[in-house]
Amino acid sequence: MSLRIVFMGTPDFAVPSLDILVREGYDVVGVVTATDKLGGRGKKQLLQSPVKQYALSKGIPVLQPTNLKSPDFQNELRALNANLQVVVAFRMLPEAVWDMPEHGTFNLHGSLLPKYRGAAPINWAVINGDKETGVTTFFIRHEIDTGDVVLQEKMPIGPNETAGEVHDRMMELGAKAVLKTVKVIESGDYSLKQQDDKQATKAPKIFRETCEINFEQPVEKVHDFIRGLSPYPAAWTVLDGKQLKILRARYEKVAPTASPGTFQSDNKSWVKIAAQGGWLLIEELQLQGRKRMKTSDFLNGFSFDV
Repeated sequence: MSLRIVFMGTPDFAVPSLDILVREGYDVVGVVTATDKLGGRGKKQLLQSPVKQYALSKGIPVLQPTNLKSPDFQNELRALNANLQVVVAFRMLPEAVWDMPEHGTFNLHGSLLPKYRGAAPINWAVINGDKETGVTTFFIRHEIDTGDVVLQEKMPIGPNETAGEVHDRMMELGAKAVLKTVKVIESGDYSLKQQDDKQATKAPKIFRETCEINFEQPVEKVHDFIRGLSPYPAAWTVLDGKQLKILRARYEKVAPTASPGTFQSDNKSWVKIAAQGGWLLIEELQLQGRKRMKTSDFLNGFSFDV
């Protein structure tokens, strides 16, 4: 079987998956990605998505539709004559698009489906203190993240790993899973596994306003919340009337004498915050209006009342 592949994706997470297909010699006949966005200083610079930048560097045709239901876009896509579509970190597709190629459209998802269906599977796995996650490839159908599974690959989550660190490792694991999936589809020798909806959990999009830290919770839960939101959108609390993002912490289970949310510091090298059943020792933080920094650097310009 000779495959002609259209790849759909936008952020950094998708680039290794596209790259591995190109390096393995697959015929990637086109890329579909987000439209260019204004960004940079003053949001005056037109920025291309990481996937577009990679595709252009390899001479791969790029489509950037504003409307996936547009007849003009769908005609352009059809003209590429792909018989397989691969989706990694892209938008929801209308049926007319995902049903177009002969061999279907599969998606890479950052969880062991049916767990963590939705927009933020990595964040929620870390927030919930999971010890393991992974990636799933599945054929797209109407309901989001519900299609039949082609394959899954597992990976551990370290006890102090942030969502960002899990993301970066998963990016490479995902690329290997995409390649394996393309190979089995190419061979025609594979079986699909139906997802068990009764085992499904959700991973909804996370908004900054819901990232405020509740120090009334057990210290382990607060620690997981912080690392599950790091580096973005970042867990936060308030210090001197300003938002304080906490990007990395560890914890010690020594019952605090102070009430939850109380700051303590030696004003030289350490800052800790009381939670239920222990202390959070802050390692990296960012005060509103300032850059991200290590605690010792932060204390060079800030003093707590002790």
